[in-house]
Parts: sequence; C-alpha cells; structure tokens
Amino acid sequence: MIGIFGGTFDPVHFGHLRPALDVKQALGLDEMRMIPAFQPPHRAQPVANPGQRLTMLRAAVGGEPDLQVDNREMLREGESFMVDTLASLRNESGDEPLCLILGADAFLKLDEWHHWQEIPELAHIVVTHRPGWQLDMNVASPELQALWRERQVTDGARLAASQAGRIILQAVTPLEISATQVRALVAAGKSPRYLLPDAVWNLIRMHGLYGFSAINDAKNNPVKTKMGNNRVLRVNTGTNIQDKQNEGR
Repeated sequence: MIGIFGGTFDPVHFGHLRPALDVKQALGLDEMRMIPAFQPPHRAQPVANPGQRLTMLRAAVGGEPDLQVDNREMLREGESFMVDTLASLRNESGDEPLCLILGADAFLKLDEWHHWQEIPELAHIVVTHRPGWQLDMNVASPELQALWRERQVTDGARLAASQAGRIILQAVTPLEISATQVRALVAAGKSPRYLLPDAVWNLIRMHGLYGFSAINDAKNNPVKTKMGNNRVLRVNTGTNIQDKQNEGR
C-alpha cells in the first residue's frame, strides 16, 4: 500500500512529518509519499517558491526511510489537483492500494475539491485525528455524508483488500503546529526551533525566507566565547549563514 500525503509545506514542520510517519506505521504502508503542491487551488499562494519548498521538504525528510518525497506536482506545474496526482499514481502502481491522507478539516470539505467524486475511486481515504476525537459528519454536505456511510471501515486490514474506495479514521500524535505559526515567528524575529527540523530552519535563515532577518537572529542567538587551551573558541548557537551559502544547495 502507498500513502499519499500532499500539502503546501510552506514550510514543512513536525505537524506534517510525525502524523505521516504515524499513519505509515499504524497501517503498515509500504511507502509514504510526501507530495508538495506546485500551486494549491484551495488556498492562498505559498510564500516560498516551489523550488524552496521542495528543497525544505527534502531536507526535512533527510535519510528517513519511511518517508519519500515525490515531486510530480512540481514537474506538472499549474494548479495541483489531487485527482490528477492520484490518476498519475494509479497509472504507475496498477492495482496497488493507494491511501490518501487527509486531516479532518480537509476531509469535511472534500466535496469542494476538483472532481472530488473520482477520488474515492482512485484511492482509499485515511482521515487523521487526535486520540479521543470524534468526527462530526453533521457539518458535512449530504453528498459527503452519504459517501461516509457507504465507504467507512474500522479495520485497517480492509484497505489492503482493494485498491481504493474505503474511508478510515486514524489517530495520530496531536501536534498543534501550523505553517502560519512558523512564518509569524520568523517574521517577528523569533525562533521556530523545535516546531520544525533544524535542517529546515537552517534553509529559512540561509535564504532569508518568511521575513527572516540576520540582524534579529544575531540578537536572539548571540555569539558566545569561551577560553580553552590558551585560545578563544567561537561557539555560535545559530547557523553560520555565509558558510552555508558557500556550501551550496
């Protein structure tokens, strides 16, 4: 089974990465594809450009074998409709079960998506939620309520029995982190560290993303000195931006 975790990733943070890993492990998926949107059709345009967001996602995933970056929406360009992405994956994977990972808020608005009725024919839908939470389908459209009644299952093993068409709830680690929060912290001259991987924070500083200011960073992460072996060692708690720039991307 192949998991599909789409998003703008502007920037990617632990609120994306940990739930993706949770689902992959809980359902025994063979792969979890992290797919960044080139141009999201359902929200404001990203702040970082497509190449920057893809680079941050690759840095975030790093050597984690349970997560893979899939850049097909970047290569396709234009508006990133999930139905097109799933059709592409279906053509490649044959009868392999596909599992589209959606947060509860996104699932409750699924009927606003482009050609949304085709999505359950191309993939299972895994709706993530915090432990103990209950999905309120009363706020969904009648069409989505009907889909839920017809397709919902509670046993993850049933997903492997068919290539698409089921809907299942899956609890994940509750992490109240948003990309909006990260961007706001950076723009305010504050550190978003421990909300996202250090590799992503380094790239944000390196490229001056989200209003990052090296001056504010220097104030918040001052260079300290300590004595040892008759010489001064410079210990910088931040990132040496110039050195990183020289290394290249």
